[in-house]
Amino acid sequence: MKKLALSDEILLKIEKPARYIGNEVNCVVKNPESVDIRFAMCFPDVYEIGMSHLGIQILYDMFNRRDDVYCERVYSPWIDLDKIMREQKIPLFALESQDPVRDFDFLGITLQYEMCYTNILQILDLAEIPIYAKERGEDAPIVIGGGPCAYNPEPIADFFDIFYIGEGETVYDELLDAYKENKKQGAGRLSFLERAAQIEGLYVPQFYETSYHEDGTIASFQLINSHAPSLIKKQAEMNLSDTVYPQKPLVPLIKVTQDRVVLEIQRGCIRGCRFCQAGMIYRPIRERSLDFLKERAYEMLKATGHEEISLSSLSSSDYSHLQELVYFLIDEFGTKGVNISLPSLRIDAFALEVMSKVQDVRKSSLTFAPEAGSQRLRDVINKGLTEEIILKGAMEAFQGGWNRVKLYFMLGLPTETEEDIEGIAVLSDKIAREYYTIPKDQRNGKVQIVSSTSFFVPKPFTPFQWTRMATGEEFLEKQRFLNGKMREQLNAKSIKYNWHEAEVTTLEGIFARGDRKLCQVIYDAYKDGCIYDAWSEYFDYGKWLKHLEANGIDYRFYTSRERKKEEILPWDFIDAGVTKDFLWQEYEQAKQGAVTPNCRQKCAGCGAMTFGGGVCFEPRRKEGAND
Repeated sequence: MKKLALSDEILLKIEKPARYIGNEVNCVVKNPESVDIRFAMCFPDVYEIGMSHLGIQILYDMFNRRDDVYCERVYSPWIDLDKIMREQKIPLFALESQDPVRDFDFLGITLQYEMCYTNILQILDLAEIPIYAKERGEDAPIVIGGGPCAYNPEPIADFFDIFYIGEGETVYDELLDAYKENKKQGAGRLSFLERAAQIEGLYVPQFYETSYHEDGTIASFQLINSHAPSLIKKQAEMNLSDTVYPQKPLVPLIKVTQDRVVLEIQRGCIRGCRFCQAGMIYRPIRERSLDFLKERAYEMLKATGHEEISLSSLSSSDYSHLQELVYFLIDEFGTKGVNISLPSLRIDAFALEVMSKVQDVRKSSLTFAPEAGSQRLRDVINKGLTEEIILKGAMEAFQGGWNRVKLYFMLGLPTETEEDIEGIAVLSDKIAREYYTIPKDQRNGKVQIVSSTSFFVPKPFTPFQWTRMATGEEFLEKQRFLNGKMREQLNAKSIKYNWHEAEVTTLEGIFARGDRKLCQVIYDAYKDGCIYDAWSEYFDYGKWLKHLEANGIDYRFYTSRERKKEEILPWDFIDAGVTKDFLWQEYEQAKQGAVTPNCRQKCAGCGAMTFGGGVCFEPRRKEGAND
């Protein structure tokens, strides 16, 4: 039996000790002495969040299939254990072996959201790995970052040896083989990084240098090592039905955010919402075959004992075989007490029919994401959803027995007016009114409408990457205005309004479009105690403002400024598939309120076809057109 890195005395002092002991169902155990490479896979947040991340489950399974690699996991220690580890000088350890992370060959960190950046430094610090990449010696692990935030890695570039741009199934094996070969030849760290830089999709930030104009915009992004390419091309796995996918997913010891089997049915999205980064960077759309999904559903449910299976994708309704898959799952597993979760559905007759079969109507609520309150603004963001469709879907739901509806909106979208904001309150009220057109004896009690607003953050590789972001004061003003309008509605008592925090959104906006100047700010804020910034009880906006100012940075440069078309953006060295010309064209379309058809209706020539094309690109490819 392995010896735990934490004593019984420590485990009894901290909250949820099961976060740190490993040994979960389907946990992989190998002899560290019998492998060539040890890889610590990290999610820089608490265990319950990290264990719910599908990407880590896929890579954990993929790496451990190799006899020469042992992949283990590490998560951010919670505040209570963090304090003890510093006081007692306990180095951060991996869950499987309980060995110190500093002794591994690689530390791979998932960059899922911007507000985890100080937790990345926590991981490095507790692991006793130099925080700055330039200070790491030959014995330090190679630190790799991957995930959505890697599409603008510059605000954290100084802390990483390599960024992996794209999907992990593609070139990780090539990278691990290069590491083994480099080690066999007795070559050092720099030699390996030069090898890595020659693998498509890998970005080694120390091989590049940025210069600036007097106004703070980027003048040039230059290579300073001949082994590195000038453009980093995103990696995309094109055959999702012939690639790795966990047959025996890890089963957590405690309740986590998503305690269920996750079946990823497709990647990419055909919708083209202009605010959505995932919809752009994960193009083209690629589907998993029905047979693949049926087989994995059987295997994962059997191997885990989970009582729920969730279909994962950006827009499940667009999966070609959704109806057949859902009915199969209901027939096979519904009678065995397995619940089927269907997120990201467009609410239509089929969706409601399915949900009636797989949910307890009395306990569930339905979710709509209109995003904007007016049709004009929905057209600006290319949502592809009309008020008629929303009201029809709501009415069909009410008639089917539902009486609770969640609505998601954004405040601060480009071109937004007070009329658009008021439209959120009006639409919420219209949906409530639909319910009360049903005869009283046929209703299921009172209706409950929960309308939530988040604040819009412009993200890289979206048509809105050039737009200004509202200030914190503007966000709060919009929120107060909407709150007042909600109270004026006829059915105000049936509507509950929830909102997001403006200060957190502002910091997210700074990081989303920031550059390397922010590395020092993040380091200074971390040293001043900033950690778990995504958790409201630990977020300290004052400290961030202090360190931005101390480093001579006006944060409004990153948030409240409209960019010009010709400006060099911090992420322009990445080829994410969608071209800059396409994104600018969409930005112009947005200003005109013009709608772009979805990919299956008509190809818009976004550039994703260069990756081999997804199903919705096939007709255009045969015609030989790509514009």
